[in-house]
Amino acid sequence: MELRQLAVVVAVAEEGGFTAAAQRLRTVQSTVSTVVRALERDLGTPLFHRTTHRVVLTPAGEAFVPAARAALQAAERARAAVSPVGGEVRLGVCPGLLADLHRVLTALRQVHPGVGVAVRQLCAAKRWCASDVDVVLTVAPGHTAGGPVFRTPGNLARAGLASNGTHPASAPDHCAAEPVVTLLPPEDLVLATAPGGSRSAPGDLSSLSLVDFPPGWAIRNAVDQAFPDRRVTLEVDDLAVAAGLVRAGLAVCVLPASAAARFPELTVRRFDRPPPWQLAAVHRADVSPAVAALLAQLG
Repeated sequence: MELRQLAVVVAVAEEGGFTAAAQRLRTVQSTVSTVVRALERDLGTPLFHRTTHRVVLTPAGEAFVPAARAALQAAERARAAVSPVGGEVRLGVCPGLLADLHRVLTALRQVHPGVGVAVRQLCAAKRWCASDVDVVLTVAPGHTAGGPVFRTPGNLARAGLASNGTHPASAPDHCAAEPVVTLLPPEDLVLATAPGGSRSAPGDLSSLSLVDFPPGWAIRNAVDQAFPDRRVTLEVDDLAVAAGLVRAGLAVCVLPASAAARFPELTVRRFDRPPPWQLAAVHRADVSPAVAALLAQLG
């Protein structure tokens, strides 16, 4: 039994499905299914009941998951004990940008309990400045929804940044440090609709009623570029409110795949040529151990 197997089972249990767990773990659904089946064979009992719309724990799974979660937490504490990292990271986040930020921060706390994170909401157009924050999560500079997807260079070492996979970014004159851009794992924009119906999204959204987000939100900017002719009938500043309107059948919504996964009751429709969603972390070149620890969780 491996820690990776435990992490996959816990993710499936918490997300309520293999696809959502794969998105959380940044892997593919088939890998998650293979890992779970292998562990179930080793244990000699199923951990999940598979249904058409949702995955639920069996009695054995109900007993297994809390113990697996405790084992993972113990392993993270053991890792932190031999390489303690402390300090505070000032993190700037554009509104509506990273749907699973809470999971990133939870994982960071488990691995490095001595690292504190102060989160500030920033406008998507705000430029990075060393005097304001240590890291900004934003859309990759120069990226357009119809352009190429930049690939992440791989996982960041917990002790620091990889030497590649960074791009220079312009800084205001009063900022002393020249910032760099670390690309995060790319994903696609999808169309979230009311439950049921086709899994294929139409290429032309001009005839649909859409719920969208305010100008300045990173999601809004990306959707503006990908679908300039769409008709916005509703505008809200909260992902959960948008999902409620979609669930009621009042509109549809274009979202990053990770954001749509937060609402498994909705139907996720994929475009034949999905517009990419590319996020990045903007930071100093000479990062502190605490910032490096956060970047490792993001990557």
